[in-house]
Amino acid sequence: MRLIILPLGWTVLVDVVAWLAIHLGVSWLFTQFSDKIFNPEGPVFRIRSWEKISFYEKGCRIKLWKGRLPDAAAWFAGGFPKRSLHSKNTSYLERFVRETCRGEATHWTTASFSLLFFLWNPLWVGFMMVGYGVAFNLPCILTQRYNRIRLTLLLKKNDRGG
Repeated sequence: MRLIILPLGWTVLVDVVAWLAIHLGVSWLFTQFSDKIFNPEGPVFRIRSWEKISFYEKGCRIKLWKGRLPDAAAWFAGGFPKRSLHSKNTSYLERFVRETCRGEATHWTTASFSLLFFLWNPLWVGFMMVGYGVAFNLPCILTQRYNRIRLTLLLKKNDRGG
């Protein structure tokens, strides 16, 4: 049961403005955090034993669509562009790995805000907003995790002198 009842036009406007504010606000907020807090070995970000490149490439067919995702790094001062690899030196790759963690955390947080939409939307629209939150953030989360695996393999290759 919703707590706030608005006319349909206002509800749609609030939904659109809320999503815009959530996407931009969470993204900006996460650019303010030090990359040191995004530990790729931590419980949320560590690569799981079942996560293999083949899972993403064959199971998710990630190569077909990941290039179409936006990279909003340029929208915020201090943003780290993740569309392409600019160097293979170890410090850059380590920073890139942490930035994939930042990106993943940003998208998990953004998606979680979808639950707020139950406050002023009918139940069925609330579920649609959760669907939107998942549909628009899950591809980005998958891409961050896929890139983290690839970057980690490249770092290991660097360590071996290859």
